Amino acid sequence: MSAHYPRIRICAPNGHLLVREGLSLCFYIHRAHQEIARAVLAALDTYLHAIEPETLGWYVDADGEAQALDDTGWKHIRRELIEGTWPNIRLVQASGDPQRYDFDYFGKPLGDPRLEDDPDASSALSISLPTEYLEEHGPGHVRELALKLAAPLPFYFGQVGLSFNGQLNLIGVPSEIRARCFRYPGLDIPDPSWHSWKLGFRIRGPSWLTFLGQPILGELGGASSLRSRLSSPGTTVQELDGERAVVTLGTWPEAGDTEQGLTLPAYRELARVLEPWLYHEPFPEPWPYPEQSNWEHDFSPEDKRRWERRFLD
Repeated sequence: MSAHYPRIRICAPNGHLLVREGLSLCFYIHRAHQEIARAVLAALDTYLHAIEPETLGWYVDADGEAQALDDTGWKHIRRELIEGTWPNIRLVQASGDPQRYDFDYFGKPLGDPRLEDDPDASSALSISLPTEYLEEHGPGHVRELALKLAAPLPFYFGQVGLSFNGQLNLIGVPSEIRARCFRYPGLDIPDPSWHSWKLGFRIRGPSWLTFLGQPILGELGGASSLRSRLSSPGTTVQELDGERAVVTLGTWPEAGDTEQGLTLPAYRELARVLEPWLYHEPFPEPWPYPEQSNWEHDFSPEDKRRWERRFLD
């Protein structure tokens, strides 16, 4: 176990690894895909440069089938990003090694009449890294990578931190996550595909790195006003181009451990400041995987609200 987070390994009965601890980097962008296509492609190239291009070996096609990321596959992905209006890109690790490198992008044609009943929709970019990457390169390198990824993206909200990574929607997995998540509040339960339809201009709470753009940062009074409201040791607020900022909660991402009294006070302080913009899942909406009744079974409405407010109550 790391001093900053636990080792999580949730396996199927046959020993196949389903879920592990890792890092999740998510950015939500309230722009139509065609406005940000080049920026997303730049973020993809930044990710590939950081991890070596051959790390990713497959993409998931429109029928849910895995296809090789050979020269033809990469041409298809880049063409879809530049020319598509509603791309759904999923790139996954080449080998069966359980280190969890993934790239997901959910582009949407915001402003299209087909989305008039989805006013809270946004485009979203999500990237996964294993904690081994963090340990090998150090948290400073990961933070710099996050800043490079964020630089071309006109995000309104982004978060980078520890998370449960893997096949979260399989039967039996939600109960395993529930048994751990309240003990380790710094381990997020990400589902950017779902939240890209629901967040609007709200946020999912604090992370190790919390990126804030407009209109939220403006409503907070800007980076200097936000900085004046945060006093925890190790917390910094860095202004970024384009009226954006990133809040960093310490040198390392932390999982916390409520059984050991590690309640992450810096995360709690930021949560109180951001509470007016906190997203709450509507009830009786299933959460976070609407097609999986096992999530609804294992997370009661009370559990859902408790999880959303874990840094507040």
